[in-house]
Amino acid sequence: MSETPTDADTVPYIPHDEFRKGLPFGRFRIVVNPKLARPYVVRRTRIDFLAVVLIGAGAVLALSGPAWAGGVLVALGIVANRLVRNQAAKILLHLALRDPAVYAECTAQGVMEVRRSD
Repeated sequence: MSETPTDADTVPYIPHDEFRKGLPFGRFRIVVNPKLARPYVVRRTRIDFLAVVLIGAGAVLALSGPAWAGGVLVALGIVANRLVRNQAAKILLHLALRDPAVYAECTAQGVMEVRRSD
């Protein structure tokens, strides 16, 4: 028994242009690894930085001005962070459709796998 991958085990590479044109017609099946997609999308969208800025500004505003406005900013930072993390697979697919560099990086790192639908 050999542990080396064979041609049947590997997924052939599909160029970005073909992927972009064929996906709306259902020519491909997309498999997204959720454990790898979350950190990739968080890093790519820089949502952690945005959430920290919103929460920090909200805290300052709540302490120095109208508390309700600060509370809204804090809530917005928390909701945005959670929303991006929960919708990481959809965001990744959107980014991969629009940017060839993201598509190449995701498929090379195993975050997303693109297969032809048979």
